[in-house]
Amino acid sequence: MRARRPILITQEDMARLRELVRQGRLTARRDADHLAGLDQELARAEVVASGEVSADVVTMHSTVRVRELDGGTSAVYTIVFPVDADLARNRISVLAPIGTALIGYRAGDLIEWATPGGTKRLQIEDILFQPEAAGAVPAGAAMEAIP
Repeated sequence: MRARRPILITQEDMARLRELVRQGRLTARRDADHLAGLDQELARAEVVASGEVSADVVTMHSTVRVRELDGGTSAVYTIVFPVDADLARNRISVLAPIGTALIGYRAGDLIEWATPGGTKRLQIEDILFQPEAAGAVPAGAAMEAIP
């Protein structure tokens, strides 16, 4: 498991993510573990206003470059709500273990989490796009029922 220091979540993201967890618990039994993981992350988050979040923090709809520490490969992902997830376009759901692991952390941070195949270790190399820094916070980001 990763370090238990607080993560940073914007007020808007917190409201949307809490609603996602609430809706998911009502409708998506198969995602119960993922919803619980996200809920645990949110419980330890420090909530900040969108205008006050540093540009190096992973927020919803951020595009990040990460490096797998054990294999050395880099990848670029955008963190999205489940309805917008598309692996072919590197759009990773916030409910996917890597999405939950990345949200709220900063460029340079090391992230570790347990998987069935062993512990995964990533480093956030760069935030390529963050909507708050770009002044492009998506209005009413998609939160329809979890597929």
